Amino acid sequence: MVNLRSQLFSELWARYKSNRAASVALLLFFSFVVVALAAQFLAPYAPWKSNVAPPLRPPDMQYPMGTDNLGRDMLSSVIFGSRISLFVGVSAALLSTVLGILIGAVSGYSGGRTDLVMMRVTEVLQVVPPFFLAIVIVSILRPTIWNVVFVIGALGWPTTARLVRAEFLSLRGREFVEAAHIIGVGRLTLIFNEILPNALSSAIVNGSLDVGRAILIEAGLSFLGLGDINNPSWGLMLNNAQHFLTLAWWVAAFPGLCISLLVLSVNLIGDGLESALSSKQSQFR
Repeated sequence: MVNLRSQLFSELWARYKSNRAASVALLLFFSFVVVALAAQFLAPYAPWKSNVAPPLRPPDMQYPMGTDNLGRDMLSSVIFGSRISLFVGVSAALLSTVLGILIGAVSGYSGGRTDLVMMRVTEVLQVVPPFFLAIVIVSILRPTIWNVVFVIGALGWPTTARLVRAEFLSLRGREFVEAAHIIGVGRLTLIFNEILPNALSSAIVNGSLDVGRAILIEAGLSFLGLGDINNPSWGLMLNNAQHFLTLAWWVAAFPGLCISLLVLSVNLIGDGLESALSSKQSQFR
């Protein structure tokens, strides 16, 4: 069993590596992760330390990203800001993926009235733009980093739920499921051990894309002043920069570029995973 799993992983990894864009994106993403983990060692200054240099100093050899309106080192702020974006993106995507898998699995396996009610709730949440709903909820709650993660994750599950439900509807009538029924396998064991492993590929791909969506929503909330002001984030830096765009292009360019590169890397990773997993599945059809 271990050798079989290792072989399957090796085949998937080989297919993923054949996608050059996805491979470069994975390297870029892990570069952001390394920077975030080693922020306190890489950043020359504390993120909110002011007057380290004259305000709005252009980028140069000493300050590669310049300084903001309070004389704070932009490089240090950008480095520490990567922690917030990655934490919110990964945590919220993980929460929404787990919720989507559970709801989609129960809905697809149960069918009937349970499926009907769950899908109507899912459709209602899909109609309302999650960003605007997040604005309302975060405005009511305290804008802490944990509340932001919870709100984004709690609003991001419908797409995953529908994908998993569709897989369950397709798989629950297969021969291996009927065989498990005949030998008396319990419902939970049947859902989580027999059907779910065969329905995870679409959830994994969508979960990777949810990381990028969560990063963009967090940046938007922080830009509107609804992020955690006690933690430096790229969205909050863009909020501070909007009054100085004509005087100092760098105060918005560098955090905006980091957001773009991180989201792009996550989306390309998702494309690579989708290509690798779909190629693997096509062998069994």
